[in-house]
Amino acid sequence: MARYRRGLIVGKFSPLHKGHEFLINRATEACSEVVILSYSSPEFPDCEAARREEWLRSLFPDARVVVVTREAVRAELGLEMPANDADDLLQRRFLCELWEKSVNEPLNAIFTSENYGDGFAQFFSEYFRKKGWPNVRHEMVDLERKNIPVSGVELRRNVHGARKMLSPKVYSSFVRTVCFIGGESTGKSTLAEVLAERYQTKSVAEYGRTLWEAKHGQLVFEDLLTIARTHTQMEENARLESNRYLLVDSSPLTTLLYGDWLFGRTDDELLRLAERKYDHTFLCAPDFPFVQDGTRQGEVFRDMQHERYLTELKSRGMKFVLLTGDLEERVRKVTEALDASADNF
Repeated sequence: MARYRRGLIVGKFSPLHKGHEFLINRATEACSEVVILSYSSPEFPDCEAARREEWLRSLFPDARVVVVTREAVRAELGLEMPANDADDLLQRRFLCELWEKSVNEPLNAIFTSENYGDGFAQFFSEYFRKKGWPNVRHEMVDLERKNIPVSGVELRRNVHGARKMLSPKVYSSFVRTVCFIGGESTGKSTLAEVLAERYQTKSVAEYGRTLWEAKHGQLVFEDLLTIARTHTQMEENARLESNRYLLVDSSPLTTLLYGDWLFGRTDDELLRLAERKYDHTFLCAPDFPFVQDGTRQGEVFRDMQHERYLTELKSRGMKFVLLTGDLEERVRKVTEALDASADNF
């Protein structure tokens, strides 16, 4: 039988690391129900509320997760969220008010790995004495970080260097997607493979080509949605095993355009999938000799594809870098763009 009916964990979880997981697991072992409250003001890059909620719900599906933003608590609950550096009194009062308006059930224990835990539990007990609720215990877990030696500050400084302190689900949020699009025989697959090896990470092959070959070139209209769905799922799976970047050959936009070329029509879901965003998009120009491998339509079609990509990318407002020259020149342009990008942390 669990020692406590209900336990609470509070944190910024920016990012959610294995030390947090250890703490939450200890609370789960001791409580029938675990409530996780998360807020941060300001929020940290790549650790926004929606992403923190996704991490927590994915890793702890049985917990009651409450992740709030400054705007939401003000508009929906009439509360003012304190800044991260506000004093303990403001933090404790806010948390009690938040608990009262979002949970409003007796609390039995607070689990922390911090020295402020005793004072927090005492304040909580006194605040809800008016309701006749029981006193709240503080359960200290791994104060000296002997079990999981990790620091959120250090993680934010070097998330890739300290990736072993993050679960694959959390680390995948920091992986940048790099997509290569373009006409037939423009070097997309080669670029993805070469750069994946250079960055010691994963690449995703064009599933449309895989299915085309499996069906001996006899695609039907319904295959297009299968291609787009499968390709995006392959990307999500590969992100969990990637290091810093995920290199992607083609995208659902490629599938959408092929549907137009082959069948003269599309599908509403495919239209939505074609809006998929990538952190970096590179358009490969058709400026080197065409190679016929038995599956391609020809050089004239390749040139037409290139013009259509230019039109689509510009009309959709999608930022992209045009790659020209031989393989060495293209690799150089991509690595320069990635190394110079603002997300190179």
